[in-house]
Amino acid sequence: MTSLHLLSGGAAKGLVTAVQDRFSRETGMVIEGQFDAVGKMKDQLLAGAPCDVVILTSALITQLTESCDVASGSARPLGLVKTGIAVKDGAPIPPLATVAELRQALLAAGAIYFPDPEKATAGIHFMKVMHLLGVDTEMAGRLHPYPNGAAAMHALAQSSEPRAIGCTQATEIIFAAGVQLAASLPREFELATVYTAAVSSRAEHPRAAAALIELLTSEEAAGLRSAGGFEPLPE
Repeated sequence: MTSLHLLSGGAAKGLVTAVQDRFSRETGMVIEGQFDAVGKMKDQLLAGAPCDVVILTSALITQLTESCDVASGSARPLGLVKTGIAVKDGAPIPPLATVAELRQALLAAGAIYFPDPEKATAGIHFMKVMHLLGVDTEMAGRLHPYPNGAAAMHALAQSSEPRAIGCTQATEIIFAAGVQLAASLPREFELATVYTAAVSSRAEHPRAAAALIELLTSEEAAGLRSAGGFEPLPE
């Protein structure tokens, strides 16, 4: 089968996986996707990695459109993704509704797993939250950053530390085995990121790329987006 190359933030991995069989049946093509921190995926695109479809934050897609690295007019939003707190399956869920409760949960955690604090949207934000809460220095020895949210959630699922928790985007928590979404971050620290798909300006298969984006953003796939943690954009 011919491959359609995709570079995507980890937030969209579950959604792409959910539609890939249908896409293959309809086009005769297989999706060859790479999923990682959005900053790393942007760097790969700019470095010339094969790419037909790119899925990143709307801000990055805007930048890439302006630099002519994605096709003008091809961008379509997938939805809004919130950043949340995860615990292992079966573990008690601590109170997390307020800033004070989040701070207490972090201080009580035996280990905290999260994505790259320099390249990943959720990782960058989480370190800001830790700093604002005044616990980043105190918790330094218990922080475990990973290249992306999926890797962080896998490590959390395998961890043996008492009261281990994680933080990444809700979509990555939902699709990770062995962990569960405990709560979104409190309103004061909420991070809701719009993810957008676009056709690479160097796409080898631009029509198939547009077809995949149409499938991902269609009304028919609304249930898949919702189940995967993508919320509709506000009217």
